[in-house]
Amino acid sequence: MSDKLRLLDLFEGKRHQLTILTVSVLAFLVLELLIYMAAAGQAGQKSRVIVTDPKTGGSVYEANGTALTSYERMVFENNHGPLQNYSVRIDTREVPFPFRAWISAAVGVPVGLALLVSFLVKVYLLLLYGDDRRAAQGEPGAPLETAGRFGSLFRRLHQVSVFHIGFAVLLCVLLLWMIPNAVEDFARAGMTAVREYQWFFLGASFFVGGLIVWVIYLRYRLSRQMLENQLDLEKFRVEKQYLLQCEQARLLPEAASETQEG
Repeated sequence: MSDKLRLLDLFEGKRHQLTILTVSVLAFLVLELLIYMAAAGQAGQKSRVIVTDPKTGGSVYEANGTALTSYERMVFENNHGPLQNYSVRIDTREVPFPFRAWISAAVGVPVGLALLVSFLVKVYLLLLYGDDRRAAQGEPGAPLETAGRFGSLFRRLHQVSVFHIGFAVLLCVLLLWMIPNAVEDFARAGMTAVREYQWFFLGASFFVGGLIVWVIYLRYRLSRQMLENQLDLEKFRVEKQYLLQCEQARLLPEAASETQEG
């Protein structure tokens, strides 16, 4: 069996392991702190300077902050003329803390970086020492085969590595970030379409409502007809049973009299 360098062999020695662990923990904490500060910086009161045209009332220029800087004022006057000819107002709004973005970044960025570093190290070792794959059956440390469903589940769990788990976590983070945005965009587009084509959607709503009422009425008629048919069948069965009982009651005296005469 060829000797292949493992990732653990790069960090042999307790001193190197402790140093690398300390640096990794500090880097992780600093990264999480930077992510939180970036998310917190997006929350709070946000002000924008909006320059509007007094004739049309439309927005001409917008800038962040509570006042235009000298550079922004120079750029505006070079493109639109003197600022005194326009109306300037400050729009201030409260931005909530981006909790979903913070969770996505706090989980996804460290996991993504760890997967990237691990992938680069594995590629480096593969290029340097080659691919030395060993069959699981030939390894002395391979798990024993277990028959049945439990054995199959155990083998599948044994094949799952930390890279699979990291990829699953990263995929969940991306879905957490993308799906709510897609739903929000779809809802916003739907509301815009309803406002612009309200008569069409109103007519479609009446049509769908009438169709639902018609289907309910047809199901009611069908159920009522089935109950009436079942009632008629039950009446016919009772009448037939009554006639049979009457016929038997009429035949019994005749049979008794014939027996006595004989």
